[in-house]
Amino acid sequence: MVILAQDCLQANAWICGEYLSTRREEILAALVQHVDLTLRAVVIGLLVAIPLALLARRFRRLETGILSATSLIYTIPALAMFSILLPFTGLTTQTTVTGLVLYSLTILVRNIITGLAGVPEDVREAARGMGYGAARMLVQVDFPLALPTVVAGLRIATVSTIALATIGAIVGNGGLGKLMYEGLTTEFHAQVLTATVLVVLLAVVADLLLIGLQRALMPWRRAVGSS
Repeated sequence: MVILAQDCLQANAWICGEYLSTRREEILAALVQHVDLTLRAVVIGLLVAIPLALLARRFRRLETGILSATSLIYTIPALAMFSILLPFTGLTTQTTVTGLVLYSLTILVRNIITGLAGVPEDVREAARGMGYGAARMLVQVDFPLALPTVVAGLRIATVSTIALATIGAIVGNGGLGKLMYEGLTTEFHAQVLTATVLVVLLAVVADLLLIGLQRALMPWRRAVGSS
């Protein structure tokens, strides 16, 4: 049976242009919130992960403890995580962002440590011989050479955060996840499908943008690949 465009809402069709046109502002607001949650969580997660990784790199005895702690956090179910945070942050976006930041640390810290550990020692020795201090070594040698592994972790963390952000709907701040939750609760098919497709598209676009960023930050890899 063919459902006319104007009847798809009444028929509760999965694909409904009328839903997109009548709920455009609501969908856009949810998408913007989802992007905002993701950006804030990933940026803050990276700012926290870098010092933790450097600390683990500097004091090797701390590495196992830091990696174990971040891995343990990742095993906490999202519902339990947000329940733990609620007494401190309340029903705010801060609860969702904090939870997402904690989840991202597992991936980001491990990849930064792995990337730094993969820097050839002979390259570092050569840099020391040229008078590089610790700070200059880190900025001009260690991080540029560790960048492929770091960006790979950033890509995984970003896509993971986009998916996990939907769970923030349980505290009222899940971006597209809120549309999913409401759609599932009311069995509103078009809303569920639209929100799901947008989450997938957002993850794909974010991954492609990070691939582009990686290529821009590492022009020497393009030169090697094209030679």
